[in-house]
Amino acid sequence: MIKPAILTNFEKFINKEALSGILLFVATVLAVIVANSSLGQDYYDLWHLPLGVNLGEMSVSMTLTYWIDDGLMALFFLMVGLEIKREMLVGELSTVNKATFPIIAAVGGMIIPAFIYVSLNPSNPLGFGIPMATDIAFALGILMLLGNKVNPALKVFLVALAVVDDLGAIFVVATVYTSEIHSEYFVHVILIMALLFSLNKLKVTALTPYLLLGIALWIYVHAIGIHATIAGVLLAFTIPIKAKIDQKKFVKKTKKDIHKFEENMEEDFPVLNDEQIHNLDHIAHNYEKVQNPLVRLEHGLHGLSAFFIMPLFAFSNAGVIIDFSTVSANLMIVLGVVLGLILGKPIGIVGLTYLATKLKLVEKPDDISWTEIIAVGFIAGIGFTMSIFITHLAFIDEGIIAAVKLGVFVASFIAAVIGVFLLLTIKKV
Repeated sequence: MIKPAILTNFEKFINKEALSGILLFVATVLAVIVANSSLGQDYYDLWHLPLGVNLGEMSVSMTLTYWIDDGLMALFFLMVGLEIKREMLVGELSTVNKATFPIIAAVGGMIIPAFIYVSLNPSNPLGFGIPMATDIAFALGILMLLGNKVNPALKVFLVALAVVDDLGAIFVVATVYTSEIHSEYFVHVILIMALLFSLNKLKVTALTPYLLLGIALWIYVHAIGIHATIAGVLLAFTIPIKAKIDQKKFVKKTKKDIHKFEENMEEDFPVLNDEQIHNLDHIAHNYEKVQNPLVRLEHGLHGLSAFFIMPLFAFSNAGVIIDFSTVSANLMIVLGVVLGLILGKPIGIVGLTYLATKLKLVEKPDDISWTEIIAVGFIAGIGFTMSIFITHLAFIDEGIIAAVKLGVFVASFIAAVIGVFLLLTIKKV
């Protein structure tokens, strides 16, 4: 009885990702159109509008784009962190047998693209993180649009791979793409994290105290100089996954309250009496206690992220002026990104997993063929929003950023076309 429910939740997750992918595509196309129209300057001025917040002696002032990239994207990374924690505890990464193959695939899919980029840009290696990224919304969106032409096991494999890929991206953002470090704020971050873990140990399942402390955590992580989105990931790992009461106890208590509710019913009196209200309050209280805090927050953030944060991020960041002279001026950087995504991803994913199976370090899942893994390797080369996000961290020169964005768009499109072609060919054989 449990397995169908899990599959239903998984299907709901990937259906949201598919629709999110479509919205991302629409937002991107719209951004490019506006940026290259007569409204281009207004578009640019809007996202560079300075906005600030003062909290006592501390002041946080950034442009609107950076509020989206550092602020709203922290919520996206909070959701990613929750997904990673869930997958590690109860999902596709919860056992060695389940986790090993997608972990090796993801590692290969990060190392080889980075290696290709650095080999082409030894004097300018900082952009190595750009081709490492996979846009899970776009990637899953394509698999979903192909419907029953895609092996369902591939969707599970891609999700597990993307979760590890996200973890790698988080590590790179936290360790590489940082500004000047202000170590005096580390004490504040440590104290806040201690409070968050204390709440977890005390089995506090109400989300409000975690989220309030999360705001303070974001402020001080930003003050340190580490990219503020990392605060979302740190917060995610403190959110409890266990409910206060188990399902059996909830059913027992609820049945008892419903029975009392019936006993307190008054004939021909349509208004609830005090005892019935008390019974309902008790049911509501237990309803809060039986819920899994981590999954509840993840589900709450998923819609916000998929249908607001990511499309807004795409619209604010994807508006690049189509000028291929910027590409020729930064050819090796763009080539490193393009080849990293189109070739590095599939070579890394397939190559490392194939080598690991030959060395008997892992076993390939029986329900996935090597041809399908090659196809997923290309689909994983859709970097898009995550690659654009890292581009803004890696470079400050607007010309380089514009050129790299064009490269990401082209590479993601080519990778998607090749991946879809291979998936459709598999079905015909």
